[in-house]
Amino acid sequence: MDFSLSEEQSAIRDLARGFAMDQMAPHAAEWDEGCIFPVDTLRHAAELGFAAIYCREDHGGSGLGRLDAAIIFEELSAACVSTSAYLSIHNMAAWMIDTFGTEAQRTRFLPKLVTMEHFASYCLTEPGSGSDAGALRTRAVRDGDHYVLDGTKAFISGGSTSDVYLVMVRTGDDGPRGVSCLIVEDGMPGLSFGKKERKLGWNSQPTAAVQFDGCRVPVANRLGEEGDGFRIAMRGLDGGRVNIASCSVGGARACLEAARSYMGERRQFGRRLADFQALQFRLADMATELEAARLMVYRGAAALDTDDPEKTAICAMAKRFATDVGFEVCNQALQLHGGYGYIRDYPIERFLRDVRVHQILEGTNEIMRMIVARRLLEP
Repeated sequence: MDFSLSEEQSAIRDLARGFAMDQMAPHAAEWDEGCIFPVDTLRHAAELGFAAIYCREDHGGSGLGRLDAAIIFEELSAACVSTSAYLSIHNMAAWMIDTFGTEAQRTRFLPKLVTMEHFASYCLTEPGSGSDAGALRTRAVRDGDHYVLDGTKAFISGGSTSDVYLVMVRTGDDGPRGVSCLIVEDGMPGLSFGKKERKLGWNSQPTAAVQFDGCRVPVANRLGEEGDGFRIAMRGLDGGRVNIASCSVGGARACLEAARSYMGERRQFGRRLADFQALQFRLADMATELEAARLMVYRGAAALDTDDPEKTAICAMAKRFATDVGFEVCNQALQLHGGYGYIRDYPIERFLRDVRVHQILEGTNEIMRMIVARRLLEP
């Protein structure tokens, strides 16, 4: 068991870190404040291969592994969690097309997703089905060589802005086996969007409801067979959970580093904060928890890379632990900054707002516990 990065992985980390510090960190506060979706920066990231990290190379993907992706998303998130998180969702959608799509679908959609000329969104959650994803109600009825869609998807990252939407719809009976996956393209008749949501964090990416009112989608845009949609969605989420956990680790690392620097500069009662043993212990615990979270993320990524039969439970463990730790480290860093941590002149509050939602999306952390418990208690 080797805990060191390979020479190639170290080079990938350095590339991602350099891009994050040069192209993302200087603008992250502005993107957050102005709710700016940084299209040009995302496309520059795509030029480095960060838009299709673990897609195959024949259509322009980088052909890397999930561990490589975890390294990249940690580095990017140390600059801007929100933008990195959107990029992780785009990667998940591109991988789903690359893995489950026909050759015609891969040829048609992947080249523009790889360059981020087109942006992608993942559409599973509905107003009435969040954690209970198998109960989704958006319906697709076959009409010749098209499906006719009716329903609404909620809280969609990239909603109203993306060009490609991977939508889980009901084509059969109630329950997971009645779900299929359709690729819906922007501009299709009957596709519309709700207002952009006003959010606590993740402000550099738009979030909106995606609405279908008699939306006609060609049968040729179905990913996999009818009834495969829930399985495809869950396979995507295994990787998505590791990605978002990596984003939490990156944001928390940035806050830990900021807290360490601040403790060396700030003086109270005639001493540096770094000289108070109670605060030293707090910083040590933050660093220890963060290192444990990173190792769990790497374990989840490795399980995906090796197709470990326990990969779903391992990824759920990593997501639950790393996103909880990520928020707590950011929160403790804010506390160590005192009042300065609460104002926008310092980046701590932005990181805290951005990582909070990671405990909710890609399956709430309560659902992660259910996944792990179910696996533990199987006969």
